[in-house]
Amino acid sequence: MKTSIFFIASLIIAFIISCETPSNIEIEAENLALNLLKEGETPGMAITVFKDNQLVWSCGLGFADLENRTEVFPDKTRFRIGSISKSLTSAAIGILMSEEKLNLDAPIQEYLPDFPVKRWGITSRQLSGHLAGIRHYNGEEYLSAKYYPTVTEGLTIFQDDSLLFEPGTKYQYSSYGYNLLSAIIEVASKQDFLTFMEESIFTPLNMNYTVADLKDTIITHRSGFYSMNNGQVVNAPYVDNSYKWAGGGYLSTSDDIARFGNAILFSELLKEEIVNELITSQKLTNGELTGYGIGWSSGTNEFERNYYGHGGGSVGGSCNLIIFPEEKLVISALTNDTRSKVGNDLHELAELFMK
Repeated sequence: MKTSIFFIASLIIAFIISCETPSNIEIEAENLALNLLKEGETPGMAITVFKDNQLVWSCGLGFADLENRTEVFPDKTRFRIGSISKSLTSAAIGILMSEEKLNLDAPIQEYLPDFPVKRWGITSRQLSGHLAGIRHYNGEEYLSAKYYPTVTEGLTIFQDDSLLFEPGTKYQYSSYGYNLLSAIIEVASKQDFLTFMEESIFTPLNMNYTVADLKDTIITHRSGFYSMNNGQVVNAPYVDNSYKWAGGGYLSTSDDIARFGNAILFSELLKEEIVNELITSQKLTNGELTGYGIGWSSGTNEFERNYYGHGGGSVGGSCNLIIFPEEKLVISALTNDTRSKVGNDLHELAELFMK
């Protein structure tokens, strides 16, 4: 199925739905969000903002499904959240740390004795900060259409490969490192990874629309997944994300993701000292900061605001979650396009709600 992006844009301009009747700031935010949608050439987008521990703005734009002209609802439409899944996994790590069931600095073989021993030892802390030397995708592995029934079976993709460098000496992003972490979480929690996530995080936080992207399951309000090809929107390639639940395999809504960020900000799920450990940048062995903690990146933006959060890119989805701790503001944006731009402009949108 191919649809002209210009045709989509004309429909989107006339078809902004599920934004509540706005104040002046919300009107300005709505206009900026629409520009993000158009400039990113994105079929559908949902944005949610929490401020001072309250939901203050939530908006759906465009189409969740182009063929059926299905509307986007920020509280219902389930997008692929890509690597924001790593922040969800970080919360699971935080829970196990709180319960003293997971030692981040122990060799991973204490939890996974069958995982092949490498030239150097690896710890969960290094895995969580992309410092372990585990490789990322080779070639088009991210387009995997194979179903992996267990977390352990997903490890077979990379478990026999050598480390890229001595752990701790270099930062190199690796979603496969989070595959390993999910296997460790299963052992530490004595539960299946997906069950642990649902019972320990999603249910307590009322994240009722956050689920694994299971291909054999009917999931209501799951969006379509799209990519741009020579100026036209096409269906994204078929993929099965069962090999990487912890690193990029979840579906969610912008409301659920912002609610999760708000729970992290206000220590509703984890104690403040645990949150601080998760979001604080790790260091290389030479003392250099990486800008990445345990499932969270951090920095200062062009408006001199300190923030932490995570972006996500997946086949048929791009998204971002940004938390501004000093301003007590959380913003999430999810889309159903592989290459949509939801990064720097989202900081500008957040500024409107800091007024």
